[in-house]
Amino acid sequence: MESTGVYWRPIWNILETRFQMLLVNARHITQVPGRKTDVKDSEWIAELLQHGLLRGSYIPPAPQRELRELTRQRTQLMRQKASVANRIQKVLEDANLKLASVATDVLGVSGRLMLEAIIAGQDDPEALADLAQRKLRAKIPVFKVALLGRVTEHHRFLLRLLLDQVTQLEGWIARVSERIGAVLPEPMQQALPRLVEVPGVGERAAENILAEIGTNMEQFATAAHLSSWVGMSPGNNESAGKRKSGRTTKGNQWLRATLVQVAWAASHTKETYLASQYRRLAGRRGKKRALVAVAHSILVILYYLLKRPAVAYRELGPLYLEQLDQKHVTRHLVRRLERLGHKVILQKRDDSESLATVGVRSP
Repeated sequence: MESTGVYWRPIWNILETRFQMLLVNARHITQVPGRKTDVKDSEWIAELLQHGLLRGSYIPPAPQRELRELTRQRTQLMRQKASVANRIQKVLEDANLKLASVATDVLGVSGRLMLEAIIAGQDDPEALADLAQRKLRAKIPVFKVALLGRVTEHHRFLLRLLLDQVTQLEGWIARVSERIGAVLPEPMQQALPRLVEVPGVGERAAENILAEIGTNMEQFATAAHLSSWVGMSPGNNESAGKRKSGRTTKGNQWLRATLVQVAWAASHTKETYLASQYRRLAGRRGKKRALVAVAHSILVILYYLLKRPAVAYRELGPLYLEQLDQKHVTRHLVRRLERLGHKVILQKRDDSESLATVGVRSP
């Protein structure tokens, strides 16, 4: 069968218990240009199958496919919630209320209390600012200025409508999450705590990852095969000895988005290898490429954690890359100091540690 959108799924669900099925990537069976009809395409696919030239795509078992639909539905609901939150911010800006300039999360505890008070008709900035909770109470003077706006009945109606929509979406997300926890297979439940140990990987992200790739890594020969399937591998476009493009290939967009979010969370962790890798690459290659590189590293880590259940995640630390090639790092730092006009003298320490004591003397 040719992979075309989702049209293959109903037929697959009916025939998978009766025949050995192959779902083939459309890019792998494109025939030479010419007259193209559905009948000729079918004949071409049949001929390729006879010669053993077709390679089936990875199709997980039915329980995992159902789990995929749940995690993807939850992702869609979370995207809708983010869209509604943006519309709430738009209404607040139209009312000249700068709540987001003070509170990072408009839909947090303090933000919701203020929104409910505004909807109820409260327009006193001091009364609204006094609703701030916990750490935000230190910003009450700033809130008094930010909440001095021009709120009309039109704004209150829209805020009430949007806030109810957010509450409804949160309820649906909670129901889907509860269902995911109920149908999560036993192997995935056992693997979940091990994946959460990786910096940046939360429980919800781990559920999304397991729903997409499962726990059996035998269908991926190596970590490179998995990276290519996800679309986290660099592209290969070379002609006449010149590399034209290194853009990543197409792949599983759902897992790719999750991995990039996990990479962003990992880049903000402290004293970790992944955060050090992000900072090391962001300065040279840019933040977006650094995130993709960190996401690729996380995917490789997850691959080996799932392939070797007896092996636990071990944090390498932020200095791991520097310790691999101490001479190169030392030479680079010395050159930077010399360009600033200093004379550097290096002396080995007397203790057992292979570190260097640096003496800097101005010229």
